[in-house]
Amino acid sequence: MTTATAPVTTRTWIDLARDLLERLADTQLPAIEQASAWCADAIEAGGLVHLFGTGHSRIPVEEMFPRYGSYPGFHPLAELSMTFHTQVVGANGQRQAMFIERMPGLAEVILGNFTFRPTDVMMVFSASGLTAVPVEMARGARARGMRVIAVTSVGQSMSGTPGPEVGSRLLEEADLVIDLCTPPGDAMVHVEGLDTPVGPGSTIANVAIVNSIKVRVAQLLTERGAMPPVITRASEVGAERSRALFEGAYDEHARRIARAIDKP
Repeated sequence: MTTATAPVTTRTWIDLARDLLERLADTQLPAIEQASAWCADAIEAGGLVHLFGTGHSRIPVEEMFPRYGSYPGFHPLAELSMTFHTQVVGANGQRQAMFIERMPGLAEVILGNFTFRPTDVMMVFSASGLTAVPVEMARGARARGMRVIAVTSVGQSMSGTPGPEVGSRLLEEADLVIDLCTPPGDAMVHVEGLDTPVGPGSTIANVAIVNSIKVRVAQLLTERGAMPPVITRASEVGAERSRALFEGAYDEHARRIARAIDKP
């Protein structure tokens, strides 16, 4: 992190982001490897890796699937009431989103829409790891027999106190924790004359983590002969092959999701 006297330039945040990625590589690779193994097992078994985050933690959820260079087996769970921020004020505003993500009991309502397999995995993203919905999502997933991976900032989480209505931190409800390695305030740059930091680091850390998992899982599944089709641009494989991969990936995703929403 810069100091109050360090000059801030257009590369300051980039340098700090590079440092952040180095910390991730130095400290989190064993956890990322374990997460990758669990995800590969779930997808090979015909199941799903469920991904959930509120607020800006929706970004890594969408990074995993669907987009070019991604493949089915990852199930993005994005509740618009807690992730649609661009209107900021008024209807669908940020105040409402922040209020909703603190509502105890909502995670159980969300989980109640799906049928989960014990072989499935739940990955929950929350930089603070203190708000009710992500914490209870992890708690509910474990109660249903799933392995839970928490992607959170340990420093940020430990700098706050969970409310009595929540009772615990996300990192305490998980079987495996991947630390974002971001500072307690998330923002990484201190500008001289400004008493509040700017430039959050959690997004780049989240995206680095999930893409590391994505490519490692692809290798594991390919070695096992269980790799689903990868959504790939026509510039890489040609128009016909690109269309076939797109349709194959979406059909495979639909097949897996159909089982998850087929209530007994």
